[in-house]
Amino acid sequence: MGVLKKFEQRLEGLVNGTFAKVFKSEVQPVEIAGALQRECDNNATIWNRDRTVVPNDFIVELSTPDFERLSPYSGQLGDELAGMVRDYAKQQRYTFMGPIKVNLEKADDLDTGLYRVRSRTLASSTSQAPGAAPAAPPAPPAGRPGGYGYPPAAAPAPPMPAAPPPGARGAGGGYGYPPPASAPRPPAAPAPAPAPGGRTRHWIEINGARHQISRATLVLGRSTEADVRIDDPGVSRRHCEIRTGTPSVIQDLGSTNGIVVDGQHTTRATLRDGSRIVVGSTTVIYRQAEG
Repeated sequence: MGVLKKFEQRLEGLVNGTFAKVFKSEVQPVEIAGALQRECDNNATIWNRDRTVVPNDFIVELSTPDFERLSPYSGQLGDELAGMVRDYAKQQRYTFMGPIKVNLEKADDLDTGLYRVRSRTLASSTSQAPGAAPAAPPAPPAGRPGGYGYPPAAAPAPPMPAAPPPGARGAGGGYGYPPPASAPRPPAAPAPAPAPGGRTRHWIEINGARHQISRATLVLGRSTEADVRIDDPGVSRRHCEIRTGTPSVIQDLGSTNGIVVDGQHTTRATLRDGSRIVVGSTTVIYRQAEG
């Protein structure tokens, strides 16, 4: 059972069904939970081959009517959302620098049904790396884009490997804090041995597993007929296709939920070494190396 489904089931009986009455606006708890998942994916920082750090301090901004309705339950809802983030991080093999916190705040510039998510990495006294600087101040958050007339705010993309948030509806609409600028970042896992003849090698990484791209195209999807099968209910049977070349590109194959490449919702994009591809709730890392 997926993390979001478990989260929904836990909320069903919470406070004798109070949440069923509270969430009658367009902001649903599972929608906020999905935005927190994407906030983790889009701000994940690879420290080494065994450790990928994600934010642990989240703020969900709500319109005045939504906030006033939910504020009496903010403690319980925040705990449930924090538990969902913890479960998702365990599934994706993410780690945290400190305890997980999710807080609700009022934003006067938001209309009913709209929200924003902001995040940052806060290190606890026992987990902060030696010499690490405190977390930088937040970048301006973007509104939840699409469908409700609330356009996303323009913001420069943060440096890789952390990707900026997607610019499409359902992306949670927030920019996270960048990781500490002076925190040490050990090198990423070494690339596979180069192929003879000096050719470029291509591969992808999914949940720590590597899949070599040995031909010109590679289809990703939920079907057993896909070249790489991704068991994710948010992934279509034939979701997208990677075409290797100079440069390599990724093409959406008419999927239901689309693709997000380096934080941008798109149907086609150029890939570079380290590009982050999000399909459904799964993150795929594209890699290439000269032989």
